[in-house]
Amino acid sequence: MNPESPRWVLLARILRARGNKGEVAAELLTDFPERLTKLKEVFVGQTDGKNEPRRVAVRACWLSQNHRGQAVFHFEGVNSITEAERFRGLEILLPFEQRVTLPAGQYFVADLIGCSVFESPTAAPVVASSPCSLVEAPVLLGKVLDVQIPGDEIPGTPLLVVDTAHGELLVPLAQDICTRIAVAERRIHVTLPEGLRNLNDGT
Repeated sequence: MNPESPRWVLLARILRARGNKGEVAAELLTDFPERLTKLKEVFVGQTDGKNEPRRVAVRACWLSQNHRGQAVFHFEGVNSITEAERFRGLEILLPFEQRVTLPAGQYFVADLIGCSVFESPTAAPVVASSPCSLVEAPVLLGKVLDVQIPGDEIPGTPLLVVDTAHGELLVPLAQDICTRIAVAERRIHVTLPEGLRNLNDGT
């Protein structure tokens, strides 16, 4: 792992003490909340590099029934509100190598952000059989700034927000458009359908 690679996976952020037995309420920051209920230990701290997150054993963890998007953690050795309050504002982390392995064709948003986006030619060169013909190379469009994820009420395809020389371009994260995604190479090759740029321009 090179020095620029992330070391930690952010699972949750501790909000406050909960109850009087040392539990804490935490805001979920993972797409796999059920996994948290099976963890025996986590790391708690900040990823700002000032202090190394410390390993903490998990006595119990469950998803909150009353507050959607929250989980309750009870750490070993934490048995009072006062002790629990010391965790307020800290992050719950796992080492990066323990990140969930996604099925083929699925990607973490963090892996897509920063990738260079190249536009592939929509058609092969006319004189493809000529040994002197030049194969049209993919053209750099820009870099992925963000990924827009549809909400529960608005289904649809996620959109790559690509920063180009002519402004932001929204590219659907669909297999027929994003023809090659090489996260390790930080490259995404796209074939843009006719009219997509006009849709982005609102024309």
